[in-house]
Amino acid sequence: MKIIFRSIHLYLGLVAGLIIMVTCLTGAILVFEKELQQVFFHERYFVNPGTERVSADSMLTSLKQKVPNAKINSVKIYRDPKRTAEISYQLPAELPAKKDKGADGKNSADNKTAKDPEGKRLTAFVNPYSGEIVEIYNHRNSFFYFVMDLHRWMLGGATGKLIVGICTLIFLFILISGIVLWWPRNKLLLKQRLRIKRTAGFKRLNHDYHIVFGFYSAVFLFVFAFTGLAWSFEWFNKGIYTLTGTKMEKAPVIKNNFNGAVHVITAEAALAAVLALDNSSSYYNISLPKSPADPFTISMLPANAPHESAATQYFVDGNNGRLISVQKFADKNKGQRVRATFRPVHVASIFGWPSKVIGFLACLLGTFFPASGIIMWWNRTRKNRNSILKN
Repeated sequence: MKIIFRSIHLYLGLVAGLIIMVTCLTGAILVFEKELQQVFFHERYFVNPGTERVSADSMLTSLKQKVPNAKINSVKIYRDPKRTAEISYQLPAELPAKKDKGADGKNSADNKTAKDPEGKRLTAFVNPYSGEIVEIYNHRNSFFYFVMDLHRWMLGGATGKLIVGICTLIFLFILISGIVLWWPRNKLLLKQRLRIKRTAGFKRLNHDYHIVFGFYSAVFLFVFAFTGLAWSFEWFNKGIYTLTGTKMEKAPVIKNNFNGAVHVITAEAALAAVLALDNSSSYYNISLPKSPADPFTISMLPANAPHESAATQYFVDGNNGRLISVQKFADKNKGQRVRATFRPVHVASIFGWPSKVIGFLACLLGTFFPASGIIMWWNRTRKNRNSILKN
């Protein structure tokens, strides 16, 4: 039986090994993305605390003055007095000029440039005490977006996404077959497979690295790979709801009580309505209404939230400042709660720093397992070849 599993383990590793190495390495980097960003770009995220903060509306006005054509989506304000505020906005992107047929029937370029309604997504970091724009940041131009592109799409868009998804499925079978191959027949073998013989040569160290560290990290790598499937396959997401016996449904659409009226409530007033109910969150993200019929949506993370994706959303009427609705994480159906938990588990932030350290080490180890496995296979093949030649 183990001969079959060894063949499965080997050939699947040869097929998907390179993709697994890249995915694990980029995953290890992304575990501490937030912390690394704050270390290397400290001025972007932190300011010297002042005595009094300016209003959310003053920050939005400051951005509008600097970028008049900005379409503002949201403003995120942190409880930490040292943190900058973050304004998410879009710029209309220019599209190639349209060609119209002239009087002679030939195509002629239109001088007017079309606008993409989606446009470029940017983030403005704002000093919450002065309203000054500290930095305008485009995540798509950053090193970490490049790493994420490699991790999720292998720089190949939809095709790369499919390749990563298939290799992730293969990785799960590799991990399962690896545990079967690791499983010892007696106590003596168990001791050998739980410890590395540090005084041995390279071949034995490579063998022990693959076997011993492979066992210690297998469970964690399996969890990270399994949860990663949610970003690769829609059938996997649907399966979550099927297994939990719940429906895969979108959040209900919330509208103002007086549709069509002009908003008279400011972002600061909407925030004040939520702060009066709960001011324990580490941040408050105010999403601006897209139309007069839409309310302000304010997301916050309760102090007793089980993880970072368990946010509560408040919907505030832009016409009178009254609370329309509250959507708590606990009120979601089981499928929605399980799916929301996948991200903090996948990025290893579910238990804070301890789980992040485990995630980083497991992914770092996983980066080199394909290479160590190939070295083991090559040494075994060469040994068998030499044995045949001697005979």
